[in-house]
Amino acid sequence: MIASLRGIVAVVRDSSVIIEVGGVGILAHCTPDTARTVRIGEPVTLHTTLVVREDSLTLYGFSDADQRDVFEAVQTVSGVGPRIALAALSTLTPDDLRRAVSRGDTARLTTVPGIGRKGAERLILELRDRLAPPAADSGVSAEGWRDDVRSGLESLGWSAREADAALSAVEPLAREQGAPDVAALLKAALQTLDRG
Repeated sequence: MIASLRGIVAVVRDSSVIIEVGGVGILAHCTPDTARTVRIGEPVTLHTTLVVREDSLTLYGFSDADQRDVFEAVQTVSGVGPRIALAALSTLTPDDLRRAVSRGDTARLTTVPGIGRKGAERLILELRDRLAPPAADSGVSAEGWRDDVRSGLESLGWSAREADAALSAVEPLAREQGAPDVAALLKAALQTLDRG
């Protein structure tokens, strides 16, 4: 596995860069944001992941390790490959993606090219426990969790009445937590609805 790449920027395109390392030009696919951060002729370090296929070796580069880690996590979802994972990070920041997953926000996830409603639901179900909570959500207020969980349930297709019943069921759990964990509360709320 090639975990990082350091060299001089030789070529910059919208979704790829060529880095010269020891006289060899190495192509790394990247998000437009990463491409905008590099300059031809300047040194750069990219955090990378190598995708190996039967007929190809494709390197993906990111300006920070968090983007790379989220890119790899998104690919663990069934039916999602590197093209859609890169599109996700080209459309959403890692924290935007975490927030959409933790809140069950299918509308936000379907803004990514190649992800429809079913794909968004699969991302939410399969990534909820694999992605750390977004940095900005680390201090959810004692009552703010209710709106986030309700929004998540309704975006997954539950009615307002069903969402309210699930909120009542998980309220004791929310009170036990010092700082409410929205992802855990949403998961618990979904389990109460699945039993019904």
